[in-house]
Amino acid sequence: MATDTKTEPTDSDKLKQTNPDYDPNIVIETQNLTKIYKDFWGRPKVRALNALDLEIRKGEIFGLLGPNGSGKSTTIKLLLGLLFPTKGRALVFGQEATEVTKNERIGYLPEESYLYKYLTAEETLDFYGRLFDMPAKRRKERAAELIEQVGLGHAKRRQLKEYSKGMTRRIGLASALVNDPDLVLLDEPTSGLDPLGTREMKDMIIKLRDQGKTVVMCSHLLADVQDVCDRIAILYQGDLKELGRVDDLLKVTEETQVRAKGISPEAEAEIRQVIAKHGGETLSIENPKSTLEDLFLGIVRDSQNRPGIRSAGVSDKSKSKSK
Repeated sequence: MATDTKTEPTDSDKLKQTNPDYDPNIVIETQNLTKIYKDFWGRPKVRALNALDLEIRKGEIFGLLGPNGSGKSTTIKLLLGLLFPTKGRALVFGQEATEVTKNERIGYLPEESYLYKYLTAEETLDFYGRLFDMPAKRRKERAAELIEQVGLGHAKRRQLKEYSKGMTRRIGLASALVNDPDLVLLDEPTSGLDPLGTREMKDMIIKLRDQGKTVVMCSHLLADVQDVCDRIAILYQGDLKELGRVDDLLKVTEETQVRAKGISPEAEAEIRQVIAKHGGETLSIENPKSTLEDLFLGIVRDSQNRPGIRSAGVSDKSKSKSK
């Protein structure tokens, strides 16, 4: 005998019913979003954000850039519903940002993580799991997964008061991911980290995108944003100054770079002649450079793989003679 089976509507289905214009591929949308802080008497004091229009799509890493006071943190607080807009709208998952229930699908790492310093990493993640009403077995499993993911397996039973700044940022990120969120908001995620910790944090952010999550990252460290973000918005004094894909914004369309390997001086001269023949001007043909970050990380990782200390400019033979 056949029986009818009914499937529960998803969150997207419910939102589609109440909002026919809802697009599940648009995670964040702001429309004329404005925030003006007022003084004690209710008079306008600071325009922190001015008519911001943005669309952030599912599965991308989006960077919010700008100097201090540009409106980055205000935007994040408006998206979380911690502030109310003066004008305009902020929609997250098709819902008004002031709708508290949508925060169940969001993970947030603030610039300064507020953690209980007498708890261990395991206890900290168990505490945050309780806030999301996770069963005890799932809390334990999730804590173990996240501790390994952020590289704190060696310190999972140490109290957080013994953690370095880099370790604190790692457990902060793990806390933001405890509910397996679809949207992750990161405020200065690499703040205070050394180059090795910064690289590892950026790798973890890229893995979040690879898992299908949407990441919004606030930072004033341009190199970090360039390495991980798909698109960026640049804010200045509350105004949106630039918006687009990182590759497109950084491309210098007036110049063409020529890179080759193993060519002779004669071949280089011919290349210059061809460029001149077609009305171009050779600005430079030179060896490409690595970055200081790559050099530093290469030295650190090489040292980790090989025991002993090696001093720059001093050979092993000269060191053995000095003994």
